[in-house]
Order: sequence, then structure tokens, then C-alpha cells
Amino acid sequence: MRIVTLEEHWTDPAVTAAGMPNLLNHVPGYAAAFDPDTGMPYPRYPELLADLGAARIADMDRHGITTQVLSLVNTFLPADVAPELTAAANDTMAEAVAAFPGRFAAFATLPTAVPAAAADELRRCVGELGFVGTMIMGRTDDEFLDEPRFDPILRAASDLSVPIYLHPAPPPVAVSEADYAGGLSPAVSAALRLPAWGWHQETAVHFLHLVLTGVLDRYPGLQFILGHWGEFIPFYLDRLDESMPRRMTKLDRTFREYFRDNVFITPSGMFSQAQLRYCADTVGADRILHSVDFPMLGNEGAVSFLTESHLSHEDQEKIAHGNADALLGLG
Repeated sequence: MRIVTLEEHWTDPAVTAAGMPNLLNHVPGYAAAFDPDTGMPYPRYPELLADLGAARIADMDRHGITTQVLSLVNTFLPADVAPELTAAANDTMAEAVAAFPGRFAAFATLPTAVPAAAADELRRCVGELGFVGTMIMGRTDDEFLDEPRFDPILRAASDLSVPIYLHPAPPPVAVSEADYAGGLSPAVSAALRLPAWGWHQETAVHFLHLVLTGVLDRYPGLQFILGHWGEFIPFYLDRLDESMPRRMTKLDRTFREYFRDNVFITPSGMFSQAQLRYCADTVGADRILHSVDFPMLGNEGAVSFLTESHLSHEDQEKIAHGNADALLGLG
């Protein structure tokens, strides 16, 4: 079975260095949380974060991964350096894709702090480098993508017919301090505002904003990908439509319809059979893609998670590669 995974990260030293000061300002306990002595389990394989070559391929081979769609860890890049650094990182990904045919594809990383440049970079990455979409990590300057300044990015993705993988990032400081700080140690506070809870809720709210401000009415064909089983949203589809009916929202469709037509979800390495069953029943196997969140998590179990599931062989194949092939033009 071909296995294509879509949330597979790498880090670029220059990008990390440029964004780290802003990251530390947003998450005061970040360094403490990711100190190995505190018990944070991520990243599982830090030595492979910067690797786009033989070591990464060897790990994929050991665990049955056919293709990784690469994405750069990119948060809080300052506007003055973002266009140059993201373009260089995208060129590096393109070199890796070319060096290992069929093993890698790539999501463009964008200088979202400079939206016009970000739209141009997405067009370059798709048109010249053959990338299959973009991954955008959270808010930019504490603003969601529905703000008018970001419309060039949304328009470019729609025009190019490529998806936006909306990935978690830290909430704004005011949100974090109100919800995730008081009485907690710096490490626990940072973990709670990041992978344990906060950035999943943040991503759910981000996507809700995109729907409720009419982005998907302006761009009805635009596709989003949400990891971590849809960042809570599949579990609240009935509640959302009950609480915000169309007579209130003035939108073209119900929230369930937007989710059915414009969203793909992935497990992000959360290999829970219970969540798989629920999401297959709720959104359907046609809207589920595979992802490991490598090397934050390991590739172990990525194949058996599907082959040992309750799903039919046909649905296993859809999630393993068929849906990604169709959405991203792979295969």
C-alpha cells in the first residue's frame, strides 16, 4: 500500500533563528517546556528535523512511508526578512523533491507578514517548483487570515486550485495569559497553550473565522486541510449549525456543508481508532488524508493504523494515498 503523509516537518536554521525571538515573546515558557528534562515528548526525533536526505528516506523506508509532503516549521518571521528567507527555504525543499523522485512533495512556506509577496511566492512555488499547496502556521501579527490584508494569499490559492494546510501556532499572548498561565509552572503553561490544548483550539477558531466572515463564499472552491482530526471541529458540527443558523450568519451554506465541501482532515500522528471511526462516520473517508507529524512524532504505526482499522480496503486506500493523489496531483 502506498502511504502518503502530509504534515511532515523540517527546520531551516536561518528561518528558526529569525523567528525565535518572536516565538519566545509569545510563549514565555517555551524553552522550559521543550527542555528534555521536563518530559515533553516532542520532537520525537530531533536529529531528523533538518534532514531532507538519506536519513529521512531511510526512516521512511523502515516504516513503509512512500511519500512525505514536506513543510517548513515557520512561525513569527519578521516582515523585513520573511520574503528572502522563505524563498530560500522553498528552493531547498525543491532541491530535495528533485533529488528523491516520488519520495517527497512540498507545501510552500510563505512570508505571510508581507501578503503580496506571499501570494507571488505561492505562484512561484506552484508554477515553477511544482509544489502542491501551502502550509500556514497560525495567525500573522495576531491576525487571522480572514483579515482583508491577507486576501491576496487566499485568492492565489483559489486561482491555483491548491489547498491551504492550516497548521497550529501559539495563541496571542493575551489569550495565553488569560487561559493558560495562572498558577502553572512555565513548562506546564507552555505545554497547555501549545500541543496539549491551546494551539488546537486556536486553529479551530481560526477556521471558524474564515467560514463566518465569508471567505468560502468568496472562494467556494478553496480547500483547507486541518490536522489533529480537524482540530476539534468534527465533534461540534451539529452544535455549530444549531447555535449559528444561516438566518443568523447570512452565509450561503451551513457550517456542516462548508466542512463537507471545503475541508480535508488528517490524524497528525494521533493514531486513535476511536477518533478514526468517529471521523469516518462524520466527515467520510473521502475527506480524510494521512499524516504522521514527523519527526515531532515517529513513522512507527502509520501503516498498521490503517490496515488494522475497521475500514474497508477501499477506504484504507483512499486515506493512505488516493485522496492525496487527487487533491495534490500525486501518484
